[in-house]
Parts: sequence; structure tokens; C-alpha cells
Amino acid sequence: MKNKTILLIEDDSDDEELTLRALRQNRIANRVAVARDGAEALDYLLGTGGSAKGRAEEMPAVVILDLKLPRIDGLEVLRRLRANSRTKFLPVVILTSSREEQDILKSYRLGVNSYICKPVDFEKFSAAVGQLGLYWLLLNELPPSA
Repeated sequence: MKNKTILLIEDDSDDEELTLRALRQNRIANRVAVARDGAEALDYLLGTGGSAKGRAEEMPAVVILDLKLPRIDGLEVLRRLRANSRTKFLPVVILTSSREEQDILKSYRLGVNSYICKPVDFEKFSAAVGQLGLYWLLLNELPPSA
């Protein structure tokens, strides 16, 4: 489980730190790469900004994606990931504060694997992040590389 990378796409530094703390608290010691906006995330995964990162051999085991991002929002990031053969089947979990029905429906229509509303209470948030990490890193079977 340790060699699997998590890509956290989160623009709020407090939420980023809470997520990293929750992962540590749940003994998930995987490498966590952080992108702080949609453009940085797409560059990391697809190399859209001329970076070599998107051409790396190993994709993350799971992407944790916020919806409200600067430059390119989370729904557009998801749309582009699903449109690309390299990332089409990459597990994407939306972790957001939005409980808007429209956001949930759009996310699933675009192919998100899971949609989780951020609990306000840290203990509940930590439990949710821990379960998310354990499921996607330990239990989930990824499809073979295309």
C-alpha cells in the first residue's frame, strides 16, 4: 500500500492540512502529491502545461478532488480526466463542502467514482478520509494499464 500515491487537489490550505493530518492519523503513510488548482492538477496528470510530470509512468492510485478550485474548477478537471485515455479509469473521489444536488449529479454524469461531503467535525472528517484512503488504496482493484 505504501508505494501508491494519492493526488490531493485542494486550494484551501486549511483543508489540505486537515486532509493530510487525517491521513496520518489513520496511519496512511502513502506519498501525497498536492495540486492547488485545476490547471496544476491537469499538468500533473496530463502534462498540459509543458511539465514532464504528466508523462510519468506511474499514475496516482486515487485522486481526491475538490470542486471549488481556481483557474479550472473540479468538474472541468473531472471532464478532462475522463476524456483522456490515460486517465479515463483513474479513481477520482470528490471531497467537497458542496451538498448541491446539481454538483452531485454533474459529478456522477462525468464519471466520478465517489462523492463525499466534507464533515465539519474533525473526528468525522478524519474517519471519512481514513475510510476513503483504506478503501481506494487497499481494497480497490485498479484496471490494468491501457
